[in-house]
Amino acid sequence: MPKAFLHMVSGVKQGLNVPIPADAPLVIGRKRGDLLLDDPLISGRHCQVSYRDGRYYLKDLGSTNGTAVDGRMVRETQLRPGAELTIGSCRAILYVGDEAPEESDGIARPNASQLDLAWLLDEELVELPGSPEKTRNPADVIGQDLRLPPGLNAMIEVVAGQDAGRVFRFARGNISVGRRQGEVPLSDVEVSRNHAVIEVFGREMIFLRDLGSTNGTYHNGRRVVVSRLSDGDTVGVGKTVMRLSVTR
Repeated sequence: MPKAFLHMVSGVKQGLNVPIPADAPLVIGRKRGDLLLDDPLISGRHCQVSYRDGRYYLKDLGSTNGTAVDGRMVRETQLRPGAELTIGSCRAILYVGDEAPEESDGIARPNASQLDLAWLLDEELVELPGSPEKTRNPADVIGQDLRLPPGLNAMIEVVAGQDAGRVFRFARGNISVGRRQGEVPLSDVEVSRNHAVIEVFGREMIFLRDLGSTNGTYHNGRRVVVSRLSDGDTVGVGKTVMRLSVTR
């Protein structure tokens, strides 16, 4: 099973990362479960995320207010990497790492994605109830400021639009794009003040999220709400097009 976790992007546990176990469902609820969220809109035992046959699934457990995936209410559905879950007033995004390929000398070595995720697991993840490791205090896990993984360099260059030629380097793992504000302040009047955010969890775990912008966010020309980015991909906001560059 690849390493996977839910990153809470809003609500009472904002900033918390919760690993998804391979051998049992991750139950989410207000009173019972592995992840407890003190939210009156969440039922006592609300929903669960599970892994089987190489895929991740979400199942609503008969909650009062329902569970949504990418803005659509569901009872049970398969989850793709980058899927956004809405549970009460809380939102979470599913992040999935890659498995390591077999080495020719018979020794299994972690690839870059696993090393990045191992750093994240060591430094930022909380342990599930019942884990032999001591659960970290929420204050110790990542919040709105995400650290850039060690040895990773990332930048975004404006290749079309009013700010063409400007380059913005990542000083941390999450940068916001907006009109004249954020880490990528653009002059484009069609860009919302808080337009989008790019989050870097590893070389193969880079995600683009629209923040409810007026004119939308585009990944390689396709409008998206949440999308996984790769080196060389383009991000479009308003009349501006930017290109992502990731190196080690």
